[in-house]
Amino acid sequence: MKVALAHDWLNQIGGAEDVLDVLVDCYPESPIHTSIYAPELMPDRYQQRAIRPLWIDKMPAIHRRHQPYLPLYPLAWQQLDLSEYDVVLSNKSGFCHGLRTDESTTHICYCLTPTRYVWQLESYLAGEGISRVAELILRPLVAWLKRWDYAAAQKVTHFIAISSAIQRRIEKFYRRQSDIIFPPVDTSRFQPVPASQVEDYFLVVSRLIPYKRIDLAVRAASELGVKLKVAGSGRDLRRLREMAGETVEFLGFVPDQELPDLMAKCRAFLFPGLEDFGITTVQAQSAGRPVIAFAGGGALDTVIPGLTGERFGDQTVASLKQIMVDFDESAYDPDTIRRHALQFDSSVFMERITSYVEGAWQARQSGASFRWQDPCAMIEDTK
Repeated sequence: MKVALAHDWLNQIGGAEDVLDVLVDCYPESPIHTSIYAPELMPDRYQQRAIRPLWIDKMPAIHRRHQPYLPLYPLAWQQLDLSEYDVVLSNKSGFCHGLRTDESTTHICYCLTPTRYVWQLESYLAGEGISRVAELILRPLVAWLKRWDYAAAQKVTHFIAISSAIQRRIEKFYRRQSDIIFPPVDTSRFQPVPASQVEDYFLVVSRLIPYKRIDLAVRAASELGVKLKVAGSGRDLRRLREMAGETVEFLGFVPDQELPDLMAKCRAFLFPGLEDFGITTVQAQSAGRPVIAFAGGGALDTVIPGLTGERFGDQTVASLKQIMVDFDESAYDPDTIRRHALQFDSSVFMERITSYVEGAWQARQSGASFRWQDPCAMIEDTK
């Protein structure tokens, strides 16, 4: 089985690249096709991989400012023909699913999200603070991108969604069915600590940008007078500092090696944003800590009310405060929380994704319909 990987762009590290790392572990001999590749901005391990950027990679300053080239990405991807491969596995939040194959190739799209600024333009504009002039240029372009994106989605053989929220979006925007395989989380990095070592603080770990809604956690903690530690940096830091009370501490960037201890000792982890999945919620639960999350997006899959944490119904300070004010962290069993988190471990993802790819390819070879049977539907029924 000859497999190729496709990834939107390689000029930054984030959740999409965490998924790509594990896909490379699954298929170490497979080349990675991407629109742009900036080796100076990526970890050294990428220099050991067979990375094949598209022609758009040569455009001036595109490695650091790729957004102005938005109209060119679909054109570049649709010129890439990977018909020589048995399977193409695209790791998509942008346009990489628009590559070309033929009838003999099985194209599986691991969909992180239908392209956000195409299908959720209003929320994207609000969150990014786009100027009025840029908005006037963007709107007619997005109308064309919607038609292109929808047509590209119809050529994909199978879709995999990262959460039930993304599964619903795939059906709504692309009119396609999908299976769910949760993204990989390295749960081995995080371990519970004895109850005597848990300290008196709530915790947020996030990039500090408006749509993450860290302001809800800062204001709720300030008004309640409870301790909150905020780990992360970003353009929203100044605004958050201005609204914070004396009980809120901003830690700035926290190195990866320090995160497990920080998470394991918090009263609870706060997740006030609306995210497609939310890896940090699983990391906190891997450390045995309950999560207080907004009841939407990936948190509907990762947080079980009354067992591994709680969900607040409205994305408001009042709704979050209602849970925080009388929150009793001792009511949640760390071992039960961790067992729940293990179903999202990287090893489970690898078993699921390789099973899916093999089954889809064999079905295509034989001309049979494909219905995936999850080889590890649940590690343990924590309920």
